[in-house]
Amino acid sequence: MPSHVIDSAFFRDHFGTARMRAVWDDRALLQCWLDYEAALAKAEAAEGMIPTEAAIEIARKARAPLFDLDELKADIDRTVHPLVPVVWKLAALCEGEAGRYVHWGATTQDVMDTALVMQLRDAQAILDGALAEVIDALVALSTRFRATPMAGRTHGQQALPITFGFKTATWLAELLRHQARLAEGRDRLFVGQFGGAVGTLAGITDGDRETQARQVQARLMAELGLGVPVIAWHSSRDSFAAFTTTLCGVCATLGKIAHEIINLQMTELAEVEEGQEAGKVGSSTMPQKRNPMLCETILTLSRLTRSHAVTTMDAMLHDFERDWSSFQMEWEYLPELCLMTDAALSMTGRVLAGLTVRPDRMRRNLDVTGGLLLAERVMFALAASLGRQDAHDLVHAVARRAQEQDQPFSTLLRAEPAVAAVLSPDQIGKLLDPETYLGLAAHFVDRVVHQASEQRRNGLAKNTFVEGSG
Repeated sequence: MPSHVIDSAFFRDHFGTARMRAVWDDRALLQCWLDYEAALAKAEAAEGMIPTEAAIEIARKARAPLFDLDELKADIDRTVHPLVPVVWKLAALCEGEAGRYVHWGATTQDVMDTALVMQLRDAQAILDGALAEVIDALVALSTRFRATPMAGRTHGQQALPITFGFKTATWLAELLRHQARLAEGRDRLFVGQFGGAVGTLAGITDGDRETQARQVQARLMAELGLGVPVIAWHSSRDSFAAFTTTLCGVCATLGKIAHEIINLQMTELAEVEEGQEAGKVGSSTMPQKRNPMLCETILTLSRLTRSHAVTTMDAMLHDFERDWSSFQMEWEYLPELCLMTDAALSMTGRVLAGLTVRPDRMRRNLDVTGGLLLAERVMFALAASLGRQDAHDLVHAVARRAQEQDQPFSTLLRAEPAVAAVLSPDQIGKLLDPETYLGLAAHFVDRVVHQASEQRRNGLAKNTFVEGSG
């Protein structure tokens, strides 16, 4: 029976997706190992290190369906080694003398590191697509509500008017930066490993074979569609750390978006609402409840994934040329992080696509303070005559009375002699209109939407690698 929510028949699609689980499936991992062994044999045959017939046979038998996973598991338990049983089985499957040349010059971590990179390549292709969908949804919201006024809030209090499109464009700009970070990290992350026991490739360079060894490494990586390492990175895990922290950042942003939607959906605000799809139930006992259940799951995933930022830094600490006590940490946290990130992205896309936006409620909430939302504007209007600080002190005093006496700010402003000496009642009324004090909100929305368009045009929103590539 499953012992983790990622594998649970009940909860697995809350904490992962089927498409991402397929990337990290045991049989998919085994095939990555076998693809490496086949590519290595092919590269070495091309350089005359092993017979061509051996490479052909190794590639013919390097197919996961030929392996019994239960048998491999038993052998891994017995040997306490993840790859040796695979190498043994592949060699045994090969006919003739081909089995003698399996894994020629490689070390286990070469194979496992490269397989992990191959899986991450497929995982990032999925994440790129899911992130692009969220970005598209935010572009649509930002464009549609570019000029829709609402209250901007700081410290949990109404501050100044903004537009809902300005708010969603702020979320969008943050995700665009994450998208750029993921794209920029591809060349550093998608690099294979072939260094041998301590990274020097001594096993295949002994004698006068240095040029051949370099060519084998280059051919191997070309066959797998990966970059050639400038030096072995057995003990250097910084590329994984950069990828991990970027995904943690993505999840943190998604969590922030979800949390804000939860707050804006509160009964007292009711400015937006998570889509209420047919069949969705908010409570087992309160029939009226319309709970933001998807947003709460996104926030859960955001909180769960942030710990991986610490884990990945710890996994960078290696002893000497190789250290499996750190290396093995990646087998756990990288798949989990990819699964949870994809789930968070998928749910966020679903939330944004079905988001109910209530401009009428936003407009109503702009008036709940009786004009206090525009105190800054009144201050600046008075500052031309009184000076900024005196104007600030005067408006602050009137605002305080309005709050403590529960009276309309506009009424007290008109009744204040120092204000009336500068501003007419009609001027005060115009100054307190929130729809005319939006600054450059719409302009900034346009800039972010344009940036999204540019990133798409430049290929950052595209899947550089397709699922199953390599």
